[in-house]
Amino acid sequence: MNSKKLIQALTLPVLIGTAWLDVSAQDGSTAYNFLNTTSSARIYGLGGINITNVDDDIYTTDQNPALLGGEMSGQLGINYMRYLGDSNFAGLKYAHSSGEYGAWSASIQYFGYGSITAADEGGVITGSFAPKDVSFGAAYSYDIYGGWRGGISVKLLYSSYEQYSAMAVSTDLGVNYYNPDTDFSFSFVAANMGGQLKKFNDTSDRLPIDLRLGVAKSFGEFPVRFSVTAWNLTKWHLPYVEKGDGGVNSEPVVKDSFSSNLFRHLVFGAEIISSSKFYLTLGYNYKTRTDMSTYSRSFVSGFSLGAGLNTSRFRVGLALAQPHTGATTLMLNLSLNINDILH
Repeated sequence: MNSKKLIQALTLPVLIGTAWLDVSAQDGSTAYNFLNTTSSARIYGLGGINITNVDDDIYTTDQNPALLGGEMSGQLGINYMRYLGDSNFAGLKYAHSSGEYGAWSASIQYFGYGSITAADEGGVITGSFAPKDVSFGAAYSYDIYGGWRGGISVKLLYSSYEQYSAMAVSTDLGVNYYNPDTDFSFSFVAANMGGQLKKFNDTSDRLPIDLRLGVAKSFGEFPVRFSVTAWNLTKWHLPYVEKGDGGVNSEPVVKDSFSSNLFRHLVFGAEIISSSKFYLTLGYNYKTRTDMSTYSRSFVSGFSLGAGLNTSRFRVGLALAQPHTGATTLMLNLSLNINDILH
């Protein structure tokens, strides 16, 4: 496939998806929101949403298939996350080159939410069940021209909640431009496009379709790369309720100002890049902080920390966040290159 044909192949679905997004963003809530939970410790340490981190780490492709490349060929990654409550997430991902300019990957991701008590219509306890979501994914990327690369990923989604089950298909389309001389990265992603193949019942559920833009840049010899990612671009108003200090006289207040809406669309990240052997990340997600806007919210809510080590044999990444005083989340990535082991 030459570069002109690839651009046409990527541009047409993006234009169609953009028109669909303009209509679909006007109605109600969505399901399958686990699609917005990253499996990358590096991304989680950068605020949970990041589409511009260019590296040869297989998990940086988590939210943008255009970051996948032949430099990741042979990488096998394992991820685990201890999430809110009794939720535990885990998965596998593998990448391989495809010709001189392409690459592909395959993945499986499991989202388990612990055990939940089951009851009938009269409130009589009937036992318990373990709801879960599973995502089976495949991605392909291609070096278009210069520093431009395009990618597409497809995920088959299976959900099981007690006796109900559903299936859906989701597609991400991404484009990235990277200039290694200036360490500048720009990305555009149309995320979570698709629909249900099998409903839970008679009601159709929408996927959390989204448009995202991101930039990342370091400056001169200063060993820090800064990133800003804009997401939820299908709608401007993202109001939330501020519940005050929890006192008797405190009244919930709806926040829907210009500045509030603006910052709830933005995720900020900073990464120390002084060495290729390790990294440190700090992220801030204002939407996470305001979503947890109760009087018992943690002081560090919205912030996340990450660190990683790269050896000649393997990579390990760790990220930590506390969105609420009762919820500390932890993510771990481990990856290695099979080609290095075989040779």
